[in-house]
Amino acid sequence: MATRLIQIAMKAADDSALGRFWAEALGWGMGSEGPGVTNLAPEGVAYPDPAVLFIDLLRVPDPKTVKNRLHIDLATTSPAHQAELVARLRKLGATPADIGQGDVPWTVLADPEGNEFCVLEPREIYRDTGPIAALVVDCADPRAMARFWDEAMDWTLHEVTDDLARLRSAKGVGPYLEFIRTPDVKTGLNRIHFDLRPYPDDDHAAEAGKLRALGATDTDIGQGDVPWTVLSDPEGNEFCLLTPR
Repeated sequence: MATRLIQIAMKAADDSALGRFWAEALGWGMGSEGPGVTNLAPEGVAYPDPAVLFIDLLRVPDPKTVKNRLHIDLATTSPAHQAELVARLRKLGATPADIGQGDVPWTVLADPEGNEFCVLEPREIYRDTGPIAALVVDCADPRAMARFWDEAMDWTLHEVTDDLARLRSAKGVGPYLEFIRTPDVKTGLNRIHFDLRPYPDDDHAAEAGKLRALGATDTDIGQGDVPWTVLSDPEGNEFCLLTPR
């Protein structure tokens, strides 16, 4: 059985403070599995759940220095909801961000540590995703990324063009994963990365081998001796293959 995308990991200088921002932004609860790690999840939702893209915040010493390769898009249900959400996020500490978006109907903000994210105008496609509409990845070739990720996990490919690829959980719930063509070149380690997890009865080594056969490469980010496997996709985006659960 294929693996699945279950969460994202976000580096932070202060995981607790940034966790509070995102917990309030999403209306989620906070927890911790140890020092330097803050876990975010909706209240009452058991992990893992295909309807939720959970968030782990990981304390790191290195600061954010470049525009993120991955960012979060937040969903809204009406123009009034969009305006209210933007105002609430500004009060929580978000600031306007200019990434060259020009005159667009969505609002680009940065969280208190500078991570860019978008508050989208109402869109029918995101009406049932929950607060996170999509995880968006800048890339050079959406078609190639779609081929890799469509085979790498059990999500369903919904759309692919030269400029956009869009996938979603095979269960038809939760946020989308989108690859957008951009001219930017990846520099350094990503501030936000995917965490994949095989199903309980799957073999971790076999799943890692399958990902390598599809084009993933082993990656050393200083993780040391850990039970999970760190890989990079064909465009160099780091991701972790966690142990089955």
